[in-house]
Amino acid sequence: MVKLFESYTVQDVTLRNRIVMAPMCTYEANSDGEVQPFHLTHYGSRAVGGVGLIITEATAVLPEGRISSNDLGIWDDYHIEGQKKIVEQVHAYGAKAGVQLAHAGRKSTVDGRIVAPSALAFNENYRTPEEMTLADIKAVVQAFADAAIRAQQAGFDILEIHAAHGYLVNTFLSPLTNKRTDEYGGNAENRYRLLRNIIDAIRVKWDGPLFVRVSANEYTEGGLVPEDFIQFARWMVTQNVNLIDVSSGAVVPATISAYPLYQVPFAKTIKIGANVAVGAVGLITTGQEAEQVVQDGSADLIFIGRELLRDPYFPYRAAQQLDVTLEPTVAVYKRGW
Repeated sequence: MVKLFESYTVQDVTLRNRIVMAPMCTYEANSDGEVQPFHLTHYGSRAVGGVGLIITEATAVLPEGRISSNDLGIWDDYHIEGQKKIVEQVHAYGAKAGVQLAHAGRKSTVDGRIVAPSALAFNENYRTPEEMTLADIKAVVQAFADAAIRAQQAGFDILEIHAAHGYLVNTFLSPLTNKRTDEYGGNAENRYRLLRNIIDAIRVKWDGPLFVRVSANEYTEGGLVPEDFIQFARWMVTQNVNLIDVSSGAVVPATISAYPLYQVPFAKTIKIGANVAVGAVGLITTGQEAEQVVQDGSADLIFIGRELLRDPYFPYRAAQQLDVTLEPTVAVYKRGW
């Protein structure tokens, strides 16, 4: 039996299949972080294409936490209406909607002050951030909690915390980028503390499914490897995180040898070691590859990135490759649309 097109339930949210659109920045928002008509077409077309869950791009919890000045935002109530339109468009075509809550940290390119756990620039092309004070940390935790409330008001089904790719939360986790000597630095438990606080703060406001995206391999001597994330994932499970979205890299400049399914073993390591649901991502481009990953138990969900940029109807192509017949997606709009 083909598992890729079986439904998948997380808490009380049921996805029509195991294909997830991975969060990918589009840099199409206006300078105030507001949703544009582009976003409705971009995400709506993937819902029409049969994706089970669409997680929208990194959405900033603070204006200074944007990667660029054209990132989507969720730091203010005025963002709710636009985000709600995305959700309604995705829901109309039978998909579930998730949002990735993010803070860019030292990789922010917006004007003004940028922050990180330690005053270390990503590379010579980036500015050197300020080391965060305890007050800064408290403000970021509150911003994630406030963003969760707005996401709920917009109607999202699932939240994902961005703790990967060298952005703020990731840089606290990594010993390569976190050189603090207070309770937020040093050993693994201290480096996890910011993420712990964010999850706790979100869980006070949000009782729906919660995912966390991680960079499970830093490809640098002294950096984190998948085995390190077993303990992080165990802590996340105790905090009612439902799934770990397993990516890798981009924490520090590094050479990465990428090939089909290259990140899947990282996901499997965390899944088995922490007994947690995981998502696999990275150069998964065919139905056969995706099916292989779920069939052998390496991952529970398949996160598709660039292949869905190339082909919004990837699920139908994957179904053909696996000899599965999918019914055409028919829109169901609320009255008054």
